[in-house]
Amino acid sequence: MKLLLVHGPRPYWPFLHEQDNFLVPQSLVCLAAVARAAGVETRILDCMPQKIGYRSLGKAIAEWRPDVVGVGENHALYASEALRVCATAKAACPTVTTVVGGAHFANTLAVTLADENVDFVVLGEGERSFVNLLREIGDTVPDYRNVRGIAFHPRLVGGEPTPELPYVVTEPEPLIENLDLLPRPAYDLLPMKLYGTSRYLFSPGGTTIHHSRGCSGACSFCAFWIQMAERKIQDGKVLLRPRWRTKAPSVTADEAACLNRDFGKKSLVFVDDSFNLDPRWNDDFAGEMLRRRLRLNWFAFVRADCIVRDERLGILEKMVRAGLRHVCVGAERARDEELASFNKGFYTNETTRECFSILKNKYPQVFRQGTFIVGLREDTRDTVLEVGRLALELGLDFPAFHPLTPVPGTPLWDEARANGWLATEDFNNFDWSTPVMPTKYLSVDEIQDLVYELSRRAVTPAWYLRGILSRHEYSRRMYVWWTIVALKLAAAGVLQRLDPFHPATYHRLVTPAWYER
Repeated sequence: MKLLLVHGPRPYWPFLHEQDNFLVPQSLVCLAAVARAAGVETRILDCMPQKIGYRSLGKAIAEWRPDVVGVGENHALYASEALRVCATAKAACPTVTTVVGGAHFANTLAVTLADENVDFVVLGEGERSFVNLLREIGDTVPDYRNVRGIAFHPRLVGGEPTPELPYVVTEPEPLIENLDLLPRPAYDLLPMKLYGTSRYLFSPGGTTIHHSRGCSGACSFCAFWIQMAERKIQDGKVLLRPRWRTKAPSVTADEAACLNRDFGKKSLVFVDDSFNLDPRWNDDFAGEMLRRRLRLNWFAFVRADCIVRDERLGILEKMVRAGLRHVCVGAERARDEELASFNKGFYTNETTRECFSILKNKYPQVFRQGTFIVGLREDTRDTVLEVGRLALELGLDFPAFHPLTPVPGTPLWDEARANGWLATEDFNNFDWSTPVMPTKYLSVDEIQDLVYELSRRAVTPAWYLRGILSRHEYSRRMYVWWTIVALKLAAAGVLQRLDPFHPATYHRLVTPAWYER
């Protein structure tokens, strides 16, 4: 059997240029590793760094003629691109079987499986279900009901869809309890020299990596914890429980050493939903990195309460010595009751303030990034500006303000649809930069203007000088990156006869010149 995993052509985020988008797709290298270990001839085609457009993708599929094409997508924004990859594959090779996975497709089964170009959807954690599905596809008399953790059209088992059963969903596949048993991600199947080539962002030589899966929280706006949740069926309903699992510190350090030794990578971009939940893991991993003298920078999404805890335990200092150079904390809102309304009451604003105070005063070499959400149902101009004042108070290196975006599978999505709050259900706009839902008091245009205003208030000459003159190299590079990209966006706006100071100039996905080629 021949398997082709594809990360298709796509527009990129407005505040990133092409190089900054070229980071390793972890889902594909993980799936490729288990497929290869199961004896499947496997290739990965990441169109972005190789600048392969849709016509070239079709030719590549027609030439290699894979039996299965797999596409994954967690973000609603790029769902249409993943579906177009499936259509391209079917047009190039009509006998191919297409499989999609990821948080978005797992939560939009009716729409996804109504697409004639999609054969299967893998639900939740993918490795076991995907490999078992590949085995069944290769069987002379397959029965896909034997594969746990998938969904498909009834015609594949000789049935027809009905209003009561528009698609078949099999029993959930249990989570992998011991992640250390998984093979190392198949980085060798990618052109690794083309990733992390930016001189400034996540530099030098950035690459993604992860040590954990899932989250201990259940934030109402997040679909990622749902993707890795423990699933059980009770009374015909699927019940979800947040779960967090991790590889051993030594296994993760082995992977980091491999990325450095074999591929020359010097900056690790941890894509874990919650990197620093376990203090023992944090301590042991930092010890492994120091013992091996791996001089690498790390970026991680971290929890504020865990930063405070690790500082009190003496672990944070060790992590910084071992290479922690960039953290992103979900500060989100200025009021504790608003955090609690997201099911994010596991820390308070006082905890967030303490977290950033520790980083600012004791570890200035760590780049401090925070995310904030605006556009809650009760938001007014005053409550949005209150969020901006919190960001300024925290003294961040990079505050990122995002409109609240309901995505399929989340309680927020269900609530927004049930109440008719969504201004659009076109997922091409679900980029966490373009507002898709008004508040009681603000239109989507007013929210967009406020997001721009908050960013403008945070980005001042004093802010810029503080960063560009930093004595810490990693921080200086990040500020240089921000400056270059902002200037490029402004220049592009002028060339396209757009107002370089208008918010919309900074909220447009950029389509690569080679996208259709």
